[in-house]
Amino acid sequence: MIRAMLFDLDGTLVQTERLKAVSYARAVRELSADGPPEEEILEAYKDLVGLSRRDVAVGLLERFGLEEAARRRMGEFGVMAPWQALVQVRLPIYEQMLADPVLLRRGVWPHNMALLRQARKTCAKVGLATMSGCHQALRVLEVLDLRGLFDFVATADDVEHGKPDPAIYHLLAAELAVEPAQCLVIEDSPSGVRAALAAGTACVAVPTPFTRRSMHASNVLAEQWIVDDPETLPDVVRRRIAAAAEQP
Repeated sequence: MIRAMLFDLDGTLVQTERLKAVSYARAVRELSADGPPEEEILEAYKDLVGLSRRDVAVGLLERFGLEEAARRRMGEFGVMAPWQALVQVRLPIYEQMLADPVLLRRGVWPHNMALLRQARKTCAKVGLATMSGCHQALRVLEVLDLRGLFDFVATADDVEHGKPDPAIYHLLAAELAVEPAQCLVIEDSPSGVRAALAAGTACVAVPTPFTRRSMHASNVLAEQWIVDDPETLPDVVRRRIAAAAEQP
């Protein structure tokens, strides 16, 4: 029986994943005077959606051969690894985007937001599991007036390992005092779905233009639980909850 519904944030409730992608693309271009075009970096980012900052930064540095360029910036930021330098170049760009409430409100996914508000009425517990840092996540929740909808918010700052490691969903279930098998997770990326399934939860994926290709190609989740048409989301969720109720 499903007693809690758990939501991802970036890409699931709001299109901040697009903002993250653009901020990484601009940071990569800043590291390299003759770097790849922004669209090429955005395409590369699609394979890294939902991973930790470290994994995203390492992946982009390797993909575009920019480790040495990042290494030259390490002293400027007082960091110990090239990937950290890329993160430090990128963070002010992303923070500037998050400072624009109009941009955030324009990026809301209405179908998932409607599901969240319905879950608040019908589920015993509602939680959030995001790989954003606490400061960034709370900024988005405040702008969108969502903080009061969650019983617990878990961020990247709360776990040692990010998605696809299941730690954040284990933490969320524990804080909500429910078993993972009693949770239904709403995610948009393969790494998020892997984290949810590894934690022992049920899962429905609602991919975005950034994650749709990789979501279907990953074969990590049965196609019947992947929602490409937002109009079908309520029905898919009802069927997933019913399927969970039939399991011993």
